[in-house]
Amino acid sequence: MKFRGSVLALLAFLPLLLVGPDAVPAQGEAERLWLVGSRAYGDQLYPLARRVLERFVERYPDDARLAEATLLLGKAQLELDDPAAGLESFRRAQRLAPGGEADEARFWEGQTLVRLKRYREARAVYDVLLAENAASPFAPDALYAYAWCELELKRPDPAVTAFRELIKAWPEHRLAPSAAYHLARTLVQIKQPEKAEEVLARFPSHYPGHPLLPKARYLLGWTRLATGKTDEGVADLRAFIADDPTHAAAAEARRAITGALLRQGRKPELLEEYRTLLGQSPPTPEALYDAALLARELGRPRDAEAAWSSLRREFPAHVLARRAALELAQAAFRRNQLKEAEVLAQEASESSEDRVRLEALVLLGESEVKAKRFQAALKAFDAALALKSGDAALRFRALAGSGVAHEELRHWAEAAERYRRLAGQSPDQALKQWAKARLAAVRAKAQAPSKPRGERAD
Repeated sequence: MKFRGSVLALLAFLPLLLVGPDAVPAQGEAERLWLVGSRAYGDQLYPLARRVLERFVERYPDDARLAEATLLLGKAQLELDDPAAGLESFRRAQRLAPGGEADEARFWEGQTLVRLKRYREARAVYDVLLAENAASPFAPDALYAYAWCELELKRPDPAVTAFRELIKAWPEHRLAPSAAYHLARTLVQIKQPEKAEEVLARFPSHYPGHPLLPKARYLLGWTRLATGKTDEGVADLRAFIADDPTHAAAAEARRAITGALLRQGRKPELLEEYRTLLGQSPPTPEALYDAALLARELGRPRDAEAAWSSLRREFPAHVLARRAALELAQAAFRRNQLKEAEVLAQEASESSEDRVRLEALVLLGESEVKAKRFQAALKAFDAALALKSGDAALRFRALAGSGVAHEELRHWAEAAERYRRLAGQSPDQALKQWAKARLAAVRAKAQAPSKPRGERAD
């Protein structure tokens, strides 16, 4: 059907291409331009729609369809990733359209401002639309977008109010399920899990089969755990996992279950959970990783390492394989098996996850320091400190390790600079005191003449 419409649009445009505008009566050309422009837009031929509608708007400013054509032109410009031009067209369409017919153009002005990340302006546009015509067919969409603008502006309370108004005023609207889910998420963020639970408990019966239902079930289980309803929360999360074991949040759900059972000391249930994970056929990387975590919590470190090793062997390209390598590297480091720790940490440092990469580089540096390979240690610590994101505590560990490596290499100025930063910036009082002591020691060493000390070969 779309193909047929495209052909009709092109056939309608063909006379204009062949004979030029001067050979076509003005009224006939306007009709053809409108026909081609509107059909081209409907058939998603946006470049053609834009060219033709621009010609229509320029040549026929008195045509009764000017407001509609300008609106359609703005949509085509937006589809072609030209929001600045689209914004101008939508604002012009509002001036041209009579009364309530301007609502659609105003709504699209708001959408364009959101695309441009100008959330305050977009919120003001939606506010005007809702204030002037609360019965507009665009009102629910505008209210939903208004709530999102409030979230982007870090104003969760007005967003909660807007989501609630949408659900109450338009319970059957296509955006109502999404509004309910994001209302619950926002309530969780502002630490009101009891109210979030009320919203989520109604979700399965109100919106059965909705794509957000799995996420809503997961969040319901999480809120019940947060409100102390452990048995209900665990049951919800287990049902969520059973319904969709490959869901992106399934691993998080298993960890939430594990944490809840551990807090209550219910080790028999944890052991059953561990066996269930290991018994999955075919195995999944998520199940192996979580089985390892459970084994560790149950005091079975060898079983944990066996599961992580299986994960690395069977799913070497999976993101969790790098996490498993980091866990194994840490275990090897604790056993003083430095060469194995270095190899595994190097593997983990290639992770796509910033946190894993940072922690692996710090561990690699600490392994090199312990093995007295200080130049290699500096390389690892410098790579860790070069990362732009990551846990602050890990970055301070890297800074401390770098100071130690420089000190061992008798780079007094470099060591002192790192210890000074630690002493001034670290929130850890023990680390702060240690850095002050090392700074004093380095200053004393720098003033005392001494022979250069070599470094053990790698």
